[in-house]
Amino acid sequence: MIQSFRDLQIWQKSMQLAVAVYRLTKDFPREEIYGLTSQLRRSAVSVPSNIAEGQGRSNLGEFKQFLGIARGSNCELQTQLEIAHALGMGKAELLNDAEGLSQEVGKMIYAFLQSLKA
Repeated sequence: MIQSFRDLQIWQKSMQLAVAVYRLTKDFPREEIYGLTSQLRRSAVSVPSNIAEGQGRSNLGEFKQFLGIARGSNCELQTQLEIAHALGMGKAELLNDAEGLSQEVGKMIYAFLQSLKA
């Protein structure tokens, strides 16, 4: 039985994703602090935050709604990572790590939502 959102593997993996995005954006150009850096960080933080908030809600319907929001934030993040890649921002290894984690989190959210429909 899940006692806390911290017990969810999907939350744990999305936390790794958020940390990876912060590491990636640490060396972004200073002029991007209010642009792409901010957008990437906000999207990345939104994923585990919405999973946690949804798990803390009182019913399954709300939990699924917040998982959907987390999924949308992850898609937004993937788009922003593509933009960073196209602009040559960030270290390639860190960008690849963030992209891989985002893909994995996306699959996990989808599978988790499917399991809750049963």
